[in-house]
Formats: sequence, C-alpha cells, structure tokens
Amino acid sequence: MSNRPLIGVTGPNRGGFTAWVMTALAIRRAGGRPVRIRTARLFPEDQLHGVVIGGGTDVDPLHYGEEPIPEEGRDARSSALDWLVGLLLSLFRIVFARHEPENYDPERDQLEQHMIRHALYHDLPVLGICRGAQLLNVTLGGSLHQRIDHFYAEGSSNVRSILPRKQVTLAQGSRLHRVLGSDLAMVNALHEQCVRDTGDGVIVSAVEQPSGVIQGIEKLGSTFVVGVQWHPEYLPQHSSQQALFRALVASAAGAD
Repeated sequence: MSNRPLIGVTGPNRGGFTAWVMTALAIRRAGGRPVRIRTARLFPEDQLHGVVIGGGTDVDPLHYGEEPIPEEGRDARSSALDWLVGLLLSLFRIVFARHEPENYDPERDQLEQHMIRHALYHDLPVLGICRGAQLLNVTLGGSLHQRIDHFYAEGSSNVRSILPRKQVTLAQGSRLHRVLGSDLAMVNALHEQCVRDTGDGVIVSAVEQPSGVIQGIEKLGSTFVVGVQWHPEYLPQHSSQQALFRALVASAAGAD
C-alpha cells in the first residue's frame, strides 16, 4: 500500500462529498492513494505525487481581469447502465448535499492555484475536473466564458446531467486522445462556464459537438497536465473515462 502514489484531491469545505468518494474510488481502482484536501484540512504538498483539482463553485473572474456577470436564468441517449448509475449518484449527491458559497470561494481559489503552481514547478501530474480545468487554464494565464448559453442554437440549451449526454471530439495526437483511445467520446456535464482564451502552453484537446464549447485542455511539455470539463469520476461504468485516473496514477508512479 505504501508504494502506491499519493494523490491529493481538492474540494470545498462544505459539500462535494459524493465527488470526493467517487474520485477516491477511481484513484484506488487505478492503484493510487487518495487524500482529501480542503482549506479547512490542509496537507503537505511536498508529500504528494499527483493532484486532482476538483469541481465546485465558479472561478472568481477577477483572476482573469473581469467583473462578475450579473446572475440570470440558466438554463443522446444513454444506456440502461448509465441511467442506473446516474440515478444512484444523483440520489447520493442529494443525500450528502451541503450548502456551498453562493458565488465564489476565494480561499479555495488561492489554495488550488498554489497547488497547481507547485505541481507544475515539480512536474507532478495534474488532472483538473470541471472547475479544476477552468482554474488550471486561468492559473496559466487564460480566461473563461462566464456564461455559455450563446454557444447553443435557439431551441436548445446546455445540458447539465451526470449522464453521458454530450459528444466531444478529441484532437488527434493529444494526450486525451491517447488516453481515451477514440476520436469521439460521450461525456456528462454539470458546468455553466468554459475556457475562452487558453493559457500559456495550453492546447485544446476536446471540443463539444456541435456547439464548439471547449471540453478538454492540456499543457504541452509537462508529464501529465490535463483538464476536462466533464466529470469522469461520475462515470465508473466507462473504462475509457476511468483511464484518465489510471494515466494520472501511472504518471505519478513514474510509469508514464
């Protein structure tokens, strides 16, 4: 057990329990040891072999030089197994739901940006999930779309579901393409923001079809620095999605 790489998983102080459990399970299945990190419960970053920056509240737009946009109204088929897993996870999320800050979490932003910079400096593998992908891009000098409704044609909307109901195309030659082993992937979605301008050394490796929303990014020249807008931790029934955690752990173990 002690030889398993130690993977830090960030999250909010309140809420996020289901995401933590599912992420920890995926990391353990991949051969790693997960440790939960929050502003209320820190962990020495120099003991980590890899990092998962988890989902949650929106990234404060002040980090990329913008003011918050005022709140407004927000707006594929899946297999029977997808529906069953999705129903169980939805119930689990409801049971363990906790109130999070309504808009932003500056202390969490600060902690996670510190962890991202530490990981980049020491060439530790990083997987950013949803908010984590957005914060990874912002930390590297990129920006976000605070709202993404304009990406969708009239009569359609941004589907938000833990079921894999969105199709993304994967860039040939990208790490995501190699890890998922396909040109296309069906993914879930809980986000209301997305990457706009990419940060330094960041490339787009997955794009939603037909909307054009950026769904995956990665940093060139790094061992493993990947961000995905979707939630692979909520897709334990899909081996290709769990491959993201296997690649992260393998990289952390020095095997990638």
